[in-house]
Amino acid sequence: MNLNPEEIKDKLGLGPDKVWGAIGEFSEPDELVAAGRKIKEMGYTKLDAMSPFPVHGIDDAIGIPPSRLGWMVIWFSALGALTGLVLIWWVGAVNYPVVIGGKPLFDFTYSIPVTFELTILFSAFAVFFGMWAFNGLPQLYHPSFKHPSAYRATDDRFLLVIEATDPKFDPQQSVEHLKSVGAAMVEVVEG
Repeated sequence: MNLNPEEIKDKLGLGPDKVWGAIGEFSEPDELVAAGRKIKEMGYTKLDAMSPFPVHGIDDAIGIPPSRLGWMVIWFSALGALTGLVLIWWVGAVNYPVVIGGKPLFDFTYSIPVTFELTILFSAFAVFFGMWAFNGLPQLYHPSFKHPSAYRATDDRFLLVIEATDPKFDPQQSVEHLKSVGAAMVEVVEG
């Protein structure tokens, strides 16, 4: 039974309805930012970038909104400070009130070390768990791993992604658009 490649893809369920996106490869971070800006101007909205280090300006270029993590950390640090103050007040003034050397049962200055430490602890937990939650981690598989240069995005290459969920996405047209902005290698990746 001889099947052509298209029939094999159809039998495996890898047709155009299974396309995840188009990925273009760039060798310099400035090229990535310029390409991201041009692709965004073409009307694409579902964009992403992969790079071995943070690239200044890429968030604005491809329209990534500011992170919510900062707000989460502020609220958790305030919760940590409040927890520290309530803990010292409860232990010193309510649960086990002992007057030592004429000192008051609760004074803000006595609670500073505990309050500081709990503020830092709650902030650290917020950052750690918030990053995992907001980034969708752990993620052991992602369709972008199928791109031949995906492993180089952690070393020396910069990838610009147009996701298939973008209303303007068309596999052939998106590939041409990525090539027109200077992508060295462009490939359509199936999900």
